Amino acid sequence: MSPNLNPTFFGERLPSNHYWRIFPEFRESLAYLDIETTSLDSFSNRITTIAIYDGSTIFTYVQGQNLDDFKEDIQKYKVLVTYNGRCFDVPFIQAFFGIKLNQVHIDLRYLLRSVGYTGGLKGCERKAGIDRDDLEGVDGYCAVLLWKDYEMTKNHKALETLLAYNIQDVVNLETLMVLSYNLKLRETPFNDSHQLPFPSSPEIPFQADLKTVDRIKTEIRNSWMRFSI
Repeated sequence: MSPNLNPTFFGERLPSNHYWRIFPEFRESLAYLDIETTSLDSFSNRITTIAIYDGSTIFTYVQGQNLDDFKEDIQKYKVLVTYNGRCFDVPFIQAFFGIKLNQVHIDLRYLLRSVGYTGGLKGCERKAGIDRDDLEGVDGYCAVLLWKDYEMTKNHKALETLLAYNIQDVVNLETLMVLSYNLKLRETPFNDSHQLPFPSSPEIPFQADLKTVDRIKTEIRNSWMRFSI
């Protein structure tokens, strides 16, 4: 295979903090990836939903529905882009499914930090001027409770809200990837000639239900109040 068609060729020769350089050439075979789980720190943690965005199409996988399809679908991509996926998403996926993800992996947590963006994914989004609209204020803990609400009550609005949140993560990763790439170009002689335009956001096929979000937030506040008493 020609090196021009094989990102592994470059992945084996570049340090991981230079993987950003291959982004434009392999953009057509790249997946933005994010998972949601049943807990933030439990050994019995399970994947609840997965979202993939390839720059044009959104794919979602849900526990109890089509989650196993992910194992085959993810192999179609040559490059993965995540936020903190090196520490969390990728090892979790590999252990959960018993598979290996051998793609070149660009972890935006470290790339963004190198250009001055810190504070977690949401903090980086705020600094970049990315607005989550109805999903503003929904975080990983709220995502856990949205799944629990769906699992216990079959409230499909909770599941749709969780999927909207999961998808928003991967859609925003594309904007942050382009931002990081353009900022890294400032360290090179190609800043003026190779800057990339920012992508337009796709239509997200699920809507957040504000009543469900408000109820979940109230439950979170009440649980913290009981804990602090």
